[in-house]
Amino acid sequence: MKNGQPFPSVSKYTDPKSNADGSVDIHFGPEMPTGQEKNWIKTVPGKGWFPIFRFYGPLQPLFEKTWVLPDIMSSK
Repeated sequence: MKNGQPFPSVSKYTDPKSNADGSVDIHFGPEMPTGQEKNWIKTVPGKGWFPIFRFYGPLQPLFEKTWVLPDIMSSK
């Protein structure tokens, strides 16, 4: 699905803004939150979407399942 963004993704190569603890918040929605251009992926109203996550060189906790990807949460 095309959303108007030339490369709709967030990764270490797009230089997203990190939180103080090193985590990264990614915003999904039709409107960009103020100041979050590098942490935002545009969605299209009325169209479905799904996230894809890739792990390059994952560490042992991923394989042992002691670390899991957190659920996507709404900020509203």
